[in-house]
Amino acid sequence: MPEFAHPGGASPMLSGRKVLVTGAARGLGLAFATAIAEAGASVAMADILADRLHQEADALTSRGLHAVALPLDLADPASVQACAAEAVRKLGRLDGLVNNAAVTDSGGRDASAIDIATWDRVMNVNVRGTWLMTTACLPALRDSGRGAIVNLASDTPLWGAPNLLAYVASKSAIIGITRSLARELGPDNITVNAVAPGLTLVEATEYVPQKRHELYREQRAISREQLPADVCGAVLFALSDLSRFVTGQTLAVNGGFVMH
Repeated sequence: MPEFAHPGGASPMLSGRKVLVTGAARGLGLAFATAIAEAGASVAMADILADRLHQEADALTSRGLHAVALPLDLADPASVQACAAEAVRKLGRLDGLVNNAAVTDSGGRDASAIDIATWDRVMNVNVRGTWLMTTACLPALRDSGRGAIVNLASDTPLWGAPNLLAYVASKSAIIGITRSLARELGPDNITVNAVAPGLTLVEATEYVPQKRHELYREQRAISREQLPADVCGAVLFALSDLSRFVTGQTLAVNGGFVMH
């Protein structure tokens, strides 16, 4: 992955920032945490996959980057509160939050085939978890004076992806949460934006049928597979001073599959 810094030898774009990233043990979350650390920030990496999380945080630390690992179960409100508090304690303050952690309903089933337990799990992690983590971090983000929240949505609600209803509904909710919170938190100088990736090649999308991958490749303006590094720039922008007057927005990052 390329390192992210201002051109011309200037300071990295997130120099000195303190950022919490959820779902950071693998996939997009790990890519975000890595890019954020490379851009000069100290990053708290949170995930339910404790062993892998510590390995990845140690790997960043061995490169001279600043990373700490924190346990997190977004389905457990007490775990969310403890994670936010520990992030502030270990980092010293909090300037940014990336609400990346999420689960899917595995797809491939029509609306009538989704069981209630699956629906509730997706909503509790993706929607309630994002809400709870955001509110748990708000005191520290307010104290920052330049707080930035980045919520990971998806382009699936932008085009109405079929046979993935629980996930699509949850990511639609993330877009609405982003807009509402942007108005609530504007007076606190906290920006709230959403990044909506397209189908990205990560472990979490291994279940996706090849036909869906082909649909994305064929319909993208940039006709190739989407990689985690493709999404990192949008997240860094939303965390940085470059976006201090950008809030309540959803940035679709999908190679032009959906032009939003």
